[in-house]
Amino acid sequence: MGDWVWDGGRLSIDLLNTVRHRARSPRETLRTPADLAVWLREADLPHGEDAVGEAALSAARRLRAAIDALTGVPSAEELAGEVTLPVAVALVNAMAADAPTGPRLALDGARPVAVPPEPSVAAALGRVALDAIDLLTGGERIGVCAADDCGVRFADRSPAQNRQWCSMRRCGNRSKARRHYTRSTT
Repeated sequence: MGDWVWDGGRLSIDLLNTVRHRARSPRETLRTPADLAVWLREADLPHGEDAVGEAALSAARRLRAAIDALTGVPSAEELAGEVTLPVAVALVNAMAADAPTGPRLALDGARPVAVPPEPSVAAALGRVALDAIDLLTGGERIGVCAADDCGVRFADRSPAQNRQWCSMRRCGNRSKARRHYTRSTT
């Protein structure tokens, strides 16, 4: 359905990357509630039997804009003044509160058993918000692909914190091939 990029290295960055081609002409890949349902499934975020509706799609987009504003890489929404940092913090915190905290205790006859939390769209987005909190407070550098036509974000876990490309197999190889071609033809 969508052409999502899973090279972010973090769940919250993968949500940011649902806007493709940020560098030139941003394109939304979470266009419909069905797109969000597929993205949640492919991100391995159980959301139960909840019907993913327009409200959930709107919540996911708001969470994405809030995370985007907090990364330090200005987004179109932030530059337009639609997302301020205090609003972004409040939204991430509110959504993180919906994340599952762990199993509940129940009885199977007379024996105690752990029952996992009920999956829901709110819980799935809450897990993304928790990941964003960990990312934003953990000191990881958030990079933006150096390719002129990409703009994919990623968590830079390289030893020297100098990763340039979202993926070597996609943008890195293209750029290196372009440089080699330019050198060999001049």
